[in-house]
Amino acid sequence: MKKPVAIGIIGYGYWGPNLARNFHALPSAKLAAVCDLSEARLGHMRKVYPDAASHADYREMLQDPEIDAIVIATPLRTHHALAKASLLAGKHVLIEKPMAGSSEECEELIALAEKADLTLMVGHTFLYSEPVRKIAEIIRSGDIGELRYINCQRLNLGLFKQDINVAWDLAPHDISIILHVMGESPLVVNCQGNAHINPDVEDVTNLSLTFRNKRFATVQSSWLEPRKVRQMTFVGTRKMIVYDDLQPLEKIRIYDVRVECPPHYDSFAEFHYSYHYGDCYIPHIEQSEPLNVMCRDFIECIQEGTLPRSCGSKGLEVVRILEASTESLKAQGGPVPFAGPRVLSLPVAQQHLSEAG
Repeated sequence: MKKPVAIGIIGYGYWGPNLARNFHALPSAKLAAVCDLSEARLGHMRKVYPDAASHADYREMLQDPEIDAIVIATPLRTHHALAKASLLAGKHVLIEKPMAGSSEECEELIALAEKADLTLMVGHTFLYSEPVRKIAEIIRSGDIGELRYINCQRLNLGLFKQDINVAWDLAPHDISIILHVMGESPLVVNCQGNAHINPDVEDVTNLSLTFRNKRFATVQSSWLEPRKVRQMTFVGTRKMIVYDDLQPLEKIRIYDVRVECPPHYDSFAEFHYSYHYGDCYIPHIEQSEPLNVMCRDFIECIQEGTLPRSCGSKGLEVVRILEASTESLKAQGGPVPFAGPRVLSLPVAQQHLSEAG
């Protein structure tokens, strides 16, 4: 039996307790230490996890030879510095999304991890979601026909951030799912938005990603909605999928509906659309907590030397799209050409090759 991986968590505020809970529950991991600037938070942590050490200075954790990996759950502005220091100290690293504040910072972290042969992982939790896995499987099977577009809404009232806009805060989840399902990078990025509360920080944005073959995706993000909405629609030529993450059980519904036009007609008067209305069905999905699956993947990658599902390169690609969205915002929504890696997923690449053959 392999020795449990000793985990140190930096940040015990909003998301840190969830990470601590999951790593503490894993037999293959040991919650060794937690760091936070707030003594009140550390005091609460000591009551829940009395066996874990507590630190106000993260450098004490990095100097501990017993700690194998560092998990960073702090504001974005601190990600790069904390991750860099952790990698230089010889620790494996899991960073919450977004990976860093710029693509240059992401590239430096990837290079440091590769040089030291360390695991670098980004907290794109939805890549470990069973509904997302099922959606990708359905789309790649061809069951909904050719994917036309994806529409995403991630809306709520707050939580307002001062250092990043709502696209950087909420859109990374949707972008990571879109890239996973599309299997390739976009060609063009557009983003429009407005700042209503803080004049320097957009609290409402509409992001559009244009892909090959007339496919595109839109992401609406807002901190100013009266209702919390977490919904994605995947529209194919034969069927459509609606994914509502707020549903406790029936998160995916597949609609056998489509619009068809006749192949031949002599005049506009003879032209009629054909609407197909079929059944709606709900596929069975295994119930699992995505964060738990993600934490297990982090531990397994450290122990086996394998690449995480949400590796550093995927974190970099999301940040590059967010940078392009910021550039487009400054240009009042103007198009920003995006030169990313063409293929992101081997299964999709193989699918395209088989279709082409």
